[in-house]
Amino acid sequence: MTNPTSLVNEPTQRLTAFSAIAIIVGIVIGAGIFKTPSMVAGVTGDAGWLLVAWLLGGLISLAGALCYAELATTYPHAGGDYHFLARAFGRDISFLYAWAKATVINTGSIALLAFVFGDYMTKAINLGPYSSAIWAIGVVVVLTLINLIGISASSWVQTLLTLIEVVGLIMVAIAGFYISSDAPASPPLFSSTPSLGMFGLAMVFVLLTYGGWNEAAYISAEVRGGRRAIVPVILFSILILTLIYLLVNIALLAGLGLEGLSKSSAVAADLMGKAFGPWGERTLGIFVAVAALTSINATMIVGARTNYALGRDWPALRFMGHWEGGRGSPIRGYMVQSVISLALVIFGIWQTDGFGVMVEFTAPVFWFFLFMVGLSVFVMRVRDPKADRPFKVPLYPLTPILFTLTCAYLTYSSVTYAVSKDAVHISLIVMAIGVVALLLTRKIKGPARDPLARTR
Repeated sequence: MTNPTSLVNEPTQRLTAFSAIAIIVGIVIGAGIFKTPSMVAGVTGDAGWLLVAWLLGGLISLAGALCYAELATTYPHAGGDYHFLARAFGRDISFLYAWAKATVINTGSIALLAFVFGDYMTKAINLGPYSSAIWAIGVVVVLTLINLIGISASSWVQTLLTLIEVVGLIMVAIAGFYISSDAPASPPLFSSTPSLGMFGLAMVFVLLTYGGWNEAAYISAEVRGGRRAIVPVILFSILILTLIYLLVNIALLAGLGLEGLSKSSAVAADLMGKAFGPWGERTLGIFVAVAALTSINATMIVGARTNYALGRDWPALRFMGHWEGGRGSPIRGYMVQSVISLALVIFGIWQTDGFGVMVEFTAPVFWFFLFMVGLSVFVMRVRDPKADRPFKVPLYPLTPILFTLTCAYLTYSSVTYAVSKDAVHISLIVMAIGVVALLLTRKIKGPARDPLARTR
């Protein structure tokens, strides 16, 4: 029989499937889809290969999602891929991953997206020389307070924001088809073929735009319906994302043509302005701001759960390992995350370029650990062959091989790009500090939860 007191300290199944899909779709669809289509068009130089890249991005994301579905249904836990790494490779590796997410990857994304929100809001209401920063600080505080109320409030807000965001993208698609007759003609599909290197670069932009679906693992223990419920949630999310991205890119090609798309620095704004005039551009600004809000809120939801898992597993960080059962949220995890995010926003006021580089070039760390999660599928099949697996990744081992090879390539590409910008040292410094923190936390003894225990 379940101990009633455990419900106070552990995640419970409070999320509906619809809310879970809204969180995943919301964290993936950010400001990126308003910027990357022109980059992909310029790199591929062909409308046919452009659409292939976006479709392939959906298929690769689906392969990764299937791997995560097996891990999440076999080992459901609020720690998500942090927990998978702990099971497959031990606590030290998982600590370093959680450290990177808690100190830079998640919090840096929140801060950067907060500045995107601030930039667009400043165009509507200018609060002075530090207007963007003021808006950024304000949105981090407000969304944190909403999440502190509980998962019901934050998931409701997430669902609403995601619906507004999707409506905005549909409007962009309508605008593209509305003015398609006035668009310059594009060369026939597949009339030219990009080099393998250039197509690989296009895939880097595409997969960055698809990035975030893996965060579904962090809510796997909270979706109503048990372990099996997370599988359709992940699959439907990837399907929705792929269809939306293909629709938007087809509309952009229809409205601007390949050349216009590749040369535009603000494709959606140009399209909306061309179709509906100045009010269309202003309306788009609202949707971009909402897209930033959606991603910030979703990142907060999953990021706080990383902090919670760390606190549960490590005595030195136990202050974060508290779950507020009445609210269904890791309250202290949210507060720590908010403090770090606000510190990064304040730092970004004086280090605008450095701030962007700091966030952007932690990509090698992220893709490396995602590669490790892909390997976890193989490791746990061997190490724990008798585990109850409600869902097994289809076409094993081909599907996880595709995912791990893609992550390995993106790790290589991220490192190469960081080296070319003389910024790879940022990732190394982050991990070096994480190693020091690991050594310090290992010295502090005390009662802690078994990191391999399930959280249902």
